[in-house]
Amino acid sequence: MTHLLHIDSSITGEHSTSRGLTARAAAAWRAAHPEGTVTYRDLGAEPLPHLDAATHFSRTVPPEQHTPEQAAGWRLIKELVDEVKAADTVLLGLPLYNFGPPSTVKSWVDHLIAPGLSIDPETNQGLLGGRDFIVLASRGGGYGEGTPREGWDHAQSWIPHGVSLTGLEPRFVTAELTMAKVNPAMADLIPLADASLAEAERVIDALWTPVAA
Repeated sequence: MTHLLHIDSSITGEHSTSRGLTARAAAAWRAAHPEGTVTYRDLGAEPLPHLDAATHFSRTVPPEQHTPEQAAGWRLIKELVDEVKAADTVLLGLPLYNFGPPSTVKSWVDHLIAPGLSIDPETNQGLLGGRDFIVLASRGGGYGEGTPREGWDHAQSWIPHGVSLTGLEPRFVTAELTMAKVNPAMADLIPLADASLAEAERVIDALWTPVAA
C-alpha cells in the first residue's frame, strides 16, 4: 500500500501559500492513490524542539547507556526517520522566512541526520533515498536570475545539501512574489505573482494521474 508523508511548516495558517500548495498536492496524490494512507505533521502548529546536546549525543552513545534525556531525544529521532521510511512520497511545505527556511524545518532536518537510522554507519550511504521528495516552496519576493536579490533565497538552495546525507533528493515546485497582493509597493507585480502560482498549480496537477471513477 502506498503511503504519503505530508508536512507543513508555515506559521500563517489559511493565509499561507505553501499550505495551499501542499494541500493541493496531497489531494492530487489521494486522487491517484485512493487506497493509499497519509501521515500529516504540522511543524508550524507543533514545532519540533531544536537539536540539543542530549539529542545530539544520543546518536553516538549506545542506547543501553542513554540518559533519560538522551533516550527521549533518540525516540524522537527514530519517530521522524520512521515517518520518512514509511512513505513512498514526502510533501514538504517550505515558505521563505527572512531569506531562509523556517527554523522548524531546520530542526526536522537536524533530527533526520542519524547514523544507523538514516545513514549507513559503515558506508556513509543515505538510507532514505528511493522515495519521491517534493518540496512545495513559496517566497514573498522574486529571487531569480537578474533580480536585485538574486541568490538571497537560502531555503531552496540549502535543503538539498541539508538532507543529502540521508539520500533524499528534493524536487521543487515554487510560487514566488506571494506578497504582491498585500504589499502596495509590489502591486505592479500581481500579474507575475498570479502567473507563478498558476504554473506551480499546473505542475502539481500533473504530478500524478487520477484513478478513473
